[in-house]
Amino acid sequence: MANALQQLIRERLDRKSWSYGDVARRGGVPRSTVHHLATTDRVVRMPQAATLEGLAKGLELPLDTVRRAAAEACGIHVYGSPSNAAGDGGAAPAVDPEVDVLIASVQKLSADDRRHVAALVESLLDRAPHEK
Repeated sequence: MANALQQLIRERLDRKSWSYGDVARRGGVPRSTVHHLATTDRVVRMPQAATLEGLAKGLELPLDTVRRAAAEACGIHVYGSPSNAAGDGGAAPAVDPEVDVLIASVQKLSADDRRHVAALVESLLDRAPHEK
């Protein structure tokens, strides 16, 4: 079964009758990168921001849509959905990819390590107002 990024790319290519080269030229990314992302079953790590931006441009899709599909292909669950994030049916707020990765990565930690991360975050939050 294809991963989310493969499905997204293949559906777009089929719908628009585009080739990997068409997407690559439009997005300013190498054709080999588009081909790799469209055919690799398991994406080992999140593609670079510039790659995701180029892929989104080449596919004529919102960056957030491509970013979420890439995260899912890497095994990272992204919480929330762009359509629900705005609440009023308007444009969703910008998504910070670092927040998505942090949230998803915490799931992979042991219970003990999650407690350590929580303590660190609480410590940083307690410290933050004093440094302003």
